[in-house]
Amino acid sequence: MNGSLVALAFGGLAIGMTEFAMMGLLPEFADYFTVEEYQAGYLIAIYALGVVIGAPLLAMLSNRFPPKRILMALMVLFFGVHILFTFSTSFETALVLRFLSGLPHGAFFGVGSVVATTLAVPGRETQAIAITFTGLTLANLVGVPLTTYLGQFYSWQIPYLIIAFLSLITLLALYRWVPAIPVAEDNSLKSQLQYFKTPRAWLLILLISIGTGGLFAWLSYIAPFMLQEVQLNPSRLPIIMILVGLGMFLGNLLGGRIADAITPTRTVILSFLSMAICLVLVYATQGSIVMVYIMTFITGLIAFTVGSPLQTILINSAENAETLAASAGQACFNIGNTLGAFLGGLPIAYGLSYASPLLVGACLALAGTSIGLYLSRMERRDAIA
Repeated sequence: MNGSLVALAFGGLAIGMTEFAMMGLLPEFADYFTVEEYQAGYLIAIYALGVVIGAPLLAMLSNRFPPKRILMALMVLFFGVHILFTFSTSFETALVLRFLSGLPHGAFFGVGSVVATTLAVPGRETQAIAITFTGLTLANLVGVPLTTYLGQFYSWQIPYLIIAFLSLITLLALYRWVPAIPVAEDNSLKSQLQYFKTPRAWLLILLISIGTGGLFAWLSYIAPFMLQEVQLNPSRLPIIMILVGLGMFLGNLLGGRIADAITPTRTVILSFLSMAICLVLVYATQGSIVMVYIMTFITGLIAFTVGSPLQTILINSAENAETLAASAGQACFNIGNTLGAFLGGLPIAYGLSYASPLLVGACLALAGTSIGLYLSRMERRDAIA
């Protein structure tokens, strides 16, 4: 495997762990900072805000520097913030540092995606992006269970010191394995911002923000759904999360292969449509414990086939603004996270069951399918023109 992609995957692992480990350690943070658990949840929300703001902002500010230098600078920032976060003593300080830790997230994946496609074998660009995302999926499969265990039985500081250490490994790997790639000639801030004047840019923003909301409407409420609707034994909940993580890991790699075979746009349409079908099936088969396990794995697999194809579409749609487009895509993923969790929670707030977010997620995925079909029609029209 290309050493550059391994270095990028290490970065994805560190970033994925810092994003998702918090979800399993909210009680520990609440106790340590003497706040309520819902207040500790602000540490999750403010990280997402950091991603949304930092992704396009850092991409624009760093447009004059070589990609390798940008990636290394982002990891230095990531390392320093996590060391400070580990030793923070007040909740207010932790919130500020948590926001700062989200800033490099989108820019790293945005620049990393462009580097991956630049170095990829022609015809395998999406597979290269998928490999860079394996770190993110491994964070769900292995990293989060490990950090949850260490945080619950020892201290929450230990997982975040491990994350800081991983960022150092990433920094060394980037220095050793990523080659020097020259800055694009026409890479001014003005030329990059022209991208957002195109209809396709805003169509892609809608596609990602709405379509991926289907995944997060399901994932945000998976634990209460399993415990209260499926009546799953709490001791088996880790098995469910492992199945989700394994499905995401394999789905990410599968999505890259499919996209390079049938085009990224068709892959996105197929992924969102399949996601909608899966969520309806999860709702319909919740009475069968065997089907619950099977559909959890399949839904996780289908859900993550969409990540790398979307990044490829963004990069291909943005001549001279590839990094900005790819970084903005990461911000849109986090908007989808927020949108899916919010809309999925509305029927629960009105007294419906914890299975109701599944139907909300199916509607969001179908909306993503419709936008994808319109995008495909636009691409055919442009090709003819």
